[in-house]
Amino acid sequence: MTCPDYKDLMMGYLDDELDDAQKQSFEDHLASCQDCSGELEGFRELKQITDQVALVEPEDKIWQDYWSGIYNRVERRIGWILFSAAAILLLIYGGFRLIEALIKDPTVDIILKAGLLAIIAGLAVLFVSVLRERIHFWKRDRYKDVRR
Repeated sequence: MTCPDYKDLMMGYLDDELDDAQKQSFEDHLASCQDCSGELEGFRELKQITDQVALVEPEDKIWQDYWSGIYNRVERRIGWILFSAAAILLLIYGGFRLIEALIKDPTVDIILKAGLLAIIAGLAVLFVSVLRERIHFWKRDRYKDVRR
């Protein structure tokens, strides 16, 4: 194995995730490689620092105050509804334009045409659903506002 191969094992070694053979091979390499030994020490320090990180959570009162206003609740719902509807419409429109070319082609069966339309509509709905989910979890990412 070369140094890059061993560098891929460093975090697994620090987290004690390597099997006995990998661990022994890695330790043998560390004994003879100053670069990897130094990099492992750097990772050890980094792991120690990240283990001490505390998460900052907003106080419940702040959230309650914010969401108690009817305007805040309504604007968010309306925004998501409009965004979702527009995204679905635009994706379906693009699908229709693609299918339009196939529909005008007399050599393509009607079942294929209907199947493609259903696939495109389903993909549009799934896309918006996954996008909303990612945005939802991104906004609630506990590690976004980390302080030492």
